[in-house]
Amino acid sequence: MATSRIAITIDESTLSRLDRLVRERKYPNRSRAIQEALQEKLERIERGRLAEECAKLDANQEKAFAEEGLGFEVEEWPEY
Repeated sequence: MATSRIAITIDESTLSRLDRLVRERKYPNRSRAIQEALQEKLERIERGRLAEECAKLDANQEKAFAEEGLGFEVEEWPEY
């Protein structure tokens, strides 16, 4: 995967906590720790957005869509 170098500004308290994680060998370096934290945060935001969109769905309409096409006889279904 291609990577890009960026510069960030971070408060001293957060930096101290980050450095402690690196010293404790939870992460190999600051860069990796920040990258993983950012990826996790972005995934959480995306999951939240998906949940918001799902909440907008009409449960009855979705059930009707799911059951659509199941009207033919069960006997006609292939054997598995």
